[in-house]
Amino acid sequence: MADPRADAIAKHFERSLAALDSAAHDLGLQAAVLAIAEACTRALKDGGKIMLAGNGGSAAICSHQAIEFLKNGGIRALALNDGASLTALANDFGYANVFAEQIKMIGLSGDLLIAISSSGQSTNILKGVEVARAHGIKVATFSGFKPDNLLRSRGHVNFYVASDQYGFVEIAHHALIQAILDLNVIPRRSTE
Repeated sequence: MADPRADAIAKHFERSLAALDSAAHDLGLQAAVLAIAEACTRALKDGGKIMLAGNGGSAAICSHQAIEFLKNGGIRALALNDGASLTALANDFGYANVFAEQIKMIGLSGDLLIAISSSGQSTNILKGVEVARAHGIKVATFSGFKPDNLLRSRGHVNFYVASDQYGFVEIAHHALIQAILDLNVIPRRSTE
């Protein structure tokens, strides 16, 4: 007898793939991924770094991908969601400014900010993006939920996932950022 959950499992993975397939950008998905991969390569060549900012599940993606860029990509990277930093800066500047203040302190022209917000409405992410752009830092945004969310139009390259469920949006964001990393690691390893 077939397990009654089999259909639910199949539908779950169909929805996950549909969320990833929905990832959109005006450049087209492949061109957008390649544009950010090139920004990573430029940051590496110019001595820059990748900064990643996100809340909750997106913060976990930032932590994971920062170490992946550093360890497997050889690209200087850091997640801006260290607990001590967040609490110190929130205490002094308010939680809405925790990423903006870090970017002011350590961001340099030629760096890349990967800003992730499933809803695209997180004030601290939006302020971080604003400061990054003002400092000549390239910005890639990753958002979902509503197509007119505030984050979707604020980066140099903006990825949008057409889903209103955190899990599907976060899986797609994670896969997209991993693809950007892979496009930097694989070509470099083949020339070593």
